[in-house]
Amino acid sequence: MQVFELGELLSIKKIVSLRKGVAFFMSNSINITEKKYNKLIIQTNLNGFVFCIFDTLNNKVIAIKEINFSTYSTVSKIEDYFWKAFSEHKELSSKYDEILVIHDSNLNTFVPKAMFDEQFLGSYLQYNTKVFETDFFTFDEISNHEMNNVYIPFVNINNYLLDQFESFNYKHSGSVLLEKLFAITKNNDEKQVFVHFTSDRFDLVVIQNQNLILFNSFEYKTPEDFIYYLLFTAEQLQLNPENFKLQLLGSISKEDSYYEIAYKYIRNVSLLDVYEIMKQNDLTTAQNLKHFILLQS
Repeated sequence: MQVFELGELLSIKKIVSLRKGVAFFMSNSINITEKKYNKLIIQTNLNGFVFCIFDTLNNKVIAIKEINFSTYSTVSKIEDYFWKAFSEHKELSSKYDEILVIHDSNLNTFVPKAMFDEQFLGSYLQYNTKVFETDFFTFDEISNHEMNNVYIPFVNINNYLLDQFESFNYKHSGSVLLEKLFAITKNNDEKQVFVHFTSDRFDLVVIQNQNLILFNSFEYKTPEDFIYYLLFTAEQLQLNPENFKLQLLGSISKEDSYYEIAYKYIRNVSLLDVYEIMKQNDLTTAQNLKHFILLQS
């Protein structure tokens, strides 16, 4: 995760327009005659974003596209990156019944509701994230699991999108991932280990009997980085590499060196089974794994 401009990126220009999980200028009710039966989801980080357009009437993916900010070498501000992307992809400026923005970062932590106080959001993050007085904190409720995901959204990104859409909902990527993994592991009492890969970090999730045992994020550059963190975590949780089942998803394939090194040290390794998910779209197995969070939002 790039942090060299984090203070600027998280500065608050329109704090009055931001609420928990919602960004808006005004109430934006939709008349039934104006419904488009479509939904736009944008999953963003500091390196780029992916957007997906859904046909909500037929429950179908219309389009999915990735935008890498490195292709825009002549600009440096996050708002300029988005401006370039919006000018090149006119579908982003269309009208949508629903818009969801997913903030993809490791600037988060999960807090049990019994220990949660909305007045002290920043205090929950200070032990694993460098926080500033100007940071804006928010949280997502994890449905039916008595916990909240406290995080720092990319406020500059929200501000730019407010100028484009007037209103939208937003969540943290970890909230979507965890809720879907809870659903997948329902009625299974064994410890379930999942690793979700992005380009520069992986999220390691351990669930047992619908309880969150661990959710941690690690930055990596090599397969050796990945296997070190994985085996160290397994040791701390007393998970035997000969016994526990490891499921991989995100930017990963069986031909990937990260899969190969996991297979070398962990007896039971597989890609997450997305067969049922694929019934809901016409995308490939690789696309469903890579864009799991986006497609399940």
